[in-house]
Amino acid sequence: MATTAIPCVTLNTGHEMPVLGFGTGSSRVPADLPDTIVHAVRLGYRHLDTAAMYGTEPAVGAAVAEAVRSGAGGISSREDLFVTSKLGIPNARPGRVVPALRESLARLGLDYLDLFLVHWPVAADNPADKATLAEFDMEGVWRGMEECRRLGLARSVGVSNFSAAKMERLLALAAVPPAVNQVELNVGWRQEKVREVCARHGVVVSAYSPLGAYGASWGSDAVMHSGVMHHVAAAKAKTVAQVALRWVYEQGVCFVARSFNKERLKQNMDIFVDWELSDEDKAMIATIPQKRACQGDYFVSPDGPYKSLEELWDGEM
Repeated sequence: MATTAIPCVTLNTGHEMPVLGFGTGSSRVPADLPDTIVHAVRLGYRHLDTAAMYGTEPAVGAAVAEAVRSGAGGISSREDLFVTSKLGIPNARPGRVVPALRESLARLGLDYLDLFLVHWPVAADNPADKATLAEFDMEGVWRGMEECRRLGLARSVGVSNFSAAKMERLLALAAVPPAVNQVELNVGWRQEKVREVCARHGVVVSAYSPLGAYGASWGSDAVMHSGVMHHVAAAKAKTVAQVALRWVYEQGVCFVARSFNKERLKQNMDIFVDWELSDEDKAMIATIPQKRACQGDYFVSPDGPYKSLEELWDGEM
């Protein structure tokens, strides 16, 4: 099977990260997920994104082992793949970070992660129970992340769901700066403040839900049902999803796309081949109304550290 080479970006640690990642966060994970991931590797995917919260680390680990064993897509070793996972909210506390990463590595069957992210700037023993929400100790947690890198358990460390204001605070205290901030980002939520701060400090922005989490319980149809996006897609003879992903790529943003459909996996790869958006296309896309889909209201409580969405996102609504 012919593979398409996915472009890479160089992180501030010197390591290269493929700009397209295979996402595994879903409420409807297929039983054959390891086989689907191996198929994606055969197509040319090299970046696999998981998290303690997703419950997909064992499946990703099984897929990595099988891909290496079989030489899927021409890979010859674990080094040929880039694996990202994320710190669970119950372990987002000082003293728990390194043990939590060791547990993730055990579930994955790996010796190291290429990228380890703080999943949310939130601490709670039980994320489903707002009564357990506690103050997020940014500095204490980040010292644990730095230790993960020092120990060689993670080649790069970063964050997810950090507002521009939280990025500024983290960068002011970090001895090892975050390599990546993975945030919701798409044509319907452009994250211009976050992108500006990250660009100024050499932090790579990675997008989750580049299609607006269409079909998810908390998702939005602002991307996939956009009249503007349908117009541009028809003119380009592309799918709406391909236009949406190409737009993210042309912003200089990496992205994690979640699909378990083999045809759509191939279509996602095709955004890198022989086409681009025109200035007119981008001007039309810039008119799409902006609204955050992943509100994070489950982390807001009158008795918790974030008493409003405005506090959680530092007014970046």
